[in-house]
Amino acid sequence: MNTETCDPAESAALREIFASRPGAAPPAGWEAVRAFEARHGIVLPEPYRTFVAEICDGLRAGPPYCGLLPFAQTPSDWGSGRPERLLAEPFPLTAAWLWEEDEESLPQEEFEARLAPVFDHGSLLLGTDGCGLYWHLIVTGPQRGHVWMIAESGAIPFGTSLMPGTPGFAGWVAHWSQGRSWFADD
Repeated sequence: MNTETCDPAESAALREIFASRPGAAPPAGWEAVRAFEARHGIVLPEPYRTFVAEICDGLRAGPPYCGLLPFAQTPSDWGSGRPERLLAEPFPLTAAWLWEEDEESLPQEEFEARLAPVFDHGSLLLGTDGCGLYWHLIVTGPQRGHVWMIAESGAIPFGTSLMPGTPGFAGWVAHWSQGRSWFADD
């Protein structure tokens, strides 16, 4: 997975997938992408960066279930009382974390201090499947370019044994465009 240069084959595949999707928003353009990056102190990973600048900036109908968000938005169910999202801070995880066990074994303050950055550091929200299940594109840290499912019970990277597929934004889009299950045992 190359997060620095957009592979022409990935770009072509994304164009093809979104050309056939009703409700696809026009691209945001390079000026908007660069302004967003400067405001947040990041560079979006490829091919997502080229995707929102040249191909599409959101999809009203899913997947995800509630649609693919424009790159600078959060879903309506994200909540207004949440802390500011810090995209330049590294995403803290490198492996799946199902935190139900840690919630019971760690002091509440320590648990909350470990959990908060998972939702609000180093990731851009791609969309939601409802019921507190969000798809995040990691924009900073060791998992940059990977897509993670983050829900009330844990966080799982797409493209691993728990959630098989080709890692990265293009692999994630190809997976859902084919109507495939997210999980290995489904």
